[in-house]
Amino acid sequence: MNQDIIVGDDLCWQPQEQRLTFSTYWQGRLIPCFISLHRLEHMTGQSLSDEANIMLAFEAVRFDIEEKVSALVEEEAFAPDGGLYL
Repeated sequence: MNQDIIVGDDLCWQPQEQRLTFSTYWQGRLIPCFISLHRLEHMTGQSLSDEANIMLAFEAVRFDIEEKVSALVEEEAFAPDGGLYL
């Protein structure tokens, strides 16, 4: 895990977009991050249908998600809106 990047605990399920949002802090900057339900299901190998299970699934693969966020930051793979999309 990259100590320069901190993934926050502010998970929010967005059912309309079928994604989770969370924040990452890097060099004092707040970066909005998004992971699609499809990507989360792929990472966990589970079919996720309700918010509670989606949140638990995120926590189960949190370190993998942090590694992916870290790689995207290092690649400066920011979307035009400044966010990171997994």
